[in-house]
This record gives sequence, structure tokens and C-alpha cells, in this order.
Amino acid sequence: MPIDVPKGVEVKMNDGQITVKGPKGTLSRKLVAQIKVEIKDNRIVVLRSSEENKVKAMHGLYRTLINNMVEGVSKGFEKRLVLSGVGYRGQIQGKKLILQIGYSKPSEFDPPEGITIKVEGSQVVVSGADKEMVGQVAANIRAEKPVEPYKAKGIRYDYEQVRKKAGKAAKAAAGAGGAAK
Repeated sequence: MPIDVPKGVEVKMNDGQITVKGPKGTLSRKLVAQIKVEIKDNRIVVLRSSEENKVKAMHGLYRTLINNMVEGVSKGFEKRLVLSGVGYRGQIQGKKLILQIGYSKPSEFDPPEGITIKVEGSQVVVSGADKEMVGQVAANIRAEKPVEPYKAKGIRYDYEQVRKKAGKAAKAAAGAGGAAK
């Protein structure tokens, strides 16, 4: 499947490395020897050298990685995290994200180059051109205080659904009611 290159995006190949440059930034990735890339008529075609299963798998992987690079430099990627809990909030100081998430001291995150973090109410928005890095930074922030299943307090993705568990009191009441009969 060829990858269409939108207007305003440049793609260059040199020495087994592909570089994609667009309005949101520049990304580059080294290719393995079994994968070849051809650029023709604003289309990128990823080719493989053999029909081995390992090479076929790498073909699909590199096609997706290059597609994500093109999409990232033209549109960008973002992940939204929700802070849920009494007094849980985030704020930006300079480029740092400061999180108040129930610990005695606030947690600080300094985003890597190419990643921007915004706070919109109780949501933290992580965005950038590199899909891999956006996902990793969002996962690192979420790992600071994952959602717990009893009161659903913590940091979660906006699409994530938390299944709440019954606490000890609910379990004890259910167990005692059945034993008394």
C-alpha cells in the first residue's frame, strides 16, 4: 500500500535513513537492510527484499512507522489524560508539568524536545509529531498515579473506562447475609 505524501511535506532518503520534514517538525528513522523505500509522484512505496516471514513482518512495521512519520509532521498526534480525584490538578510552569495528585509533594514532569503539554481543566493534553514519544510521555505521566478500582482516583486516558470494585464493607454485608440464612 503506497503512502500519500501531503502538500508541505518533504521526504528524503540517504544512506538507509528516511527523513520526513513538515510543518510540525522533522522526523528521521534508520531502515533495516531488507527494506527498501521508493519515492515517486508524492507517494512512498515500501518494498521488501524476500518473502521470509520475518522480512514480511518488518515490511508491515516499517510501512506503518513511515506512515506515522508522515502523519505526525503534517497533523501531529495527541493523547489526553484525565485527573480524577478530590484536589487532583495539573498546571504548567514554563515547560514543566506540575501535578498535585495526593502525594505530600507535587510531581514534576519535564517534557522531552518535540513534545508539548497543556492543561485544560482536569485534562492533561500531550501532543507532538512523534507518535511513539507522545505515547511514552503519556504513559510515564499515567504511571505516576494509575487509577485505583475502589474510588476511581488517579490518572487515566480519556477513553479508558475504570470498572469499580465493591469495597470490604459491601463484600462483608453480602457474605454475612448469605451465611445467616
